[in-house]
Amino acid sequence: MAVQTVATTTDPSVDLGPAAALSCRECGHRVPLGPVFACEECFGPLEIAYDFSAYDTEELRKRIEAGPANIWRYAPLLPVPADVADKPNLNPGWTKLVKADHLAAELGVTGGLYVKDDSGNPTHSFKDRVVAQALEAARAFGFTTLSCSSTGNLAGAVGAAAARAGLRSCVFIPHDLEQGKVVMAAIYGGELVGIEGNYDDVNRFCSELIGDPAGEGWGFVNVNLRPYYAEGSKTLAYEICEQLGWRLPDQIVVPIASGSQLTKIDKGLQELIKLGLVEDRPYRIFGAQAEGCSPVSTAFKAGHDVVRPQKPNTIAKSLAIGNPADGPYVLDIARRTGGAVEDVTDEQVVDAIKLLARTEGIFAETAGGVTVGVTKKLIENGVLDPALTTVVLNTGDGLKTLDAVAGTGLTATIRPNLDSFREAGLA
Repeated sequence: MAVQTVATTTDPSVDLGPAAALSCRECGHRVPLGPVFACEECFGPLEIAYDFSAYDTEELRKRIEAGPANIWRYAPLLPVPADVADKPNLNPGWTKLVKADHLAAELGVTGGLYVKDDSGNPTHSFKDRVVAQALEAARAFGFTTLSCSSTGNLAGAVGAAAARAGLRSCVFIPHDLEQGKVVMAAIYGGELVGIEGNYDDVNRFCSELIGDPAGEGWGFVNVNLRPYYAEGSKTLAYEICEQLGWRLPDQIVVPIASGSQLTKIDKGLQELIKLGLVEDRPYRIFGAQAEGCSPVSTAFKAGHDVVRPQKPNTIAKSLAIGNPADGPYVLDIARRTGGAVEDVTDEQVVDAIKLLARTEGIFAETAGGVTVGVTKKLIENGVLDPALTTVVLNTGDGLKTLDAVAGTGLTATIRPNLDSFREAGLA
């Protein structure tokens, strides 16, 4: 089976594999590949359009399965050159899909529960995936500085990727991030700049810098390189389906910051269906937010199509984006697939972090606590079907957000003898 798509010509010096053009998500207007992110016709967001016309389904499947144990096994479906695996990069991806039977028993899931644990990436979050894609675009367009606006994880991923590639990095974060994330972003030797304000303030500043001569030669992975960067999230969908035996999950729960991860996971699932790599059948996508920053959840529950910005106030700082760019598209996907968008309190986030650690030995950062907490709430409210195969995402390592569980510590302090051991009730 071959899949036909329409290609658009672009600069022949730009080699990004099967990427054919940039296409507006709103009006469909196409432009050649380049470091742009907004449609010149309607100001809608641009995303990658591909030419997959030469692919045969079974040959493609064999090519993927014979590929490296990282995201480059999917290079034929990504905006990267064919020789991407030969270039210096961090080679993220192919993280564990953990069958979470103990967590399933706690939550009452009978249809199979899995945790896609992306804490196993090089800088211990899923952001390594998206940065790897953006890095290839930065190389293709001749950028010499890699940059971003970040709530923490992305800053570390950009710093590490730039160091590995031999590029300069300069990243911008809110000034009050968790110290662990600050250290991890700074350790790679690039410039790390704190901005007085929240993430939305940081992002606005970066947008201004792009248009200033001071930003010449800079590739902002989540601004002017955003169409390429966002494609990295598709690899989560690809891996989940391949690890399930080339099968779609019935239900998937995804944390929401900008919303791009959720929308691109849906895009990845749709591409696998169109390519014939998985059977076309219904699936449901659920979004997870913290109550202290829940603009998409609020809009979903109210039946609105417009996402009204909120001022973040939550321990889940990696999800603390009050004006999520992909919020309206998240609403569309949740409704189209029969899913939902829900939120949990900070207390429920902490409880869920501990629950996942206690049942499966996975120490999630606060975003993972949000996802597990929302999964629990959706099951209790009868929204998520416990009889169906369900995948929940853990997008980062709990060592990055130790402050959230700072009260966790010693069970007891005893003297070094058996009597003291017994007195503590530990025998």
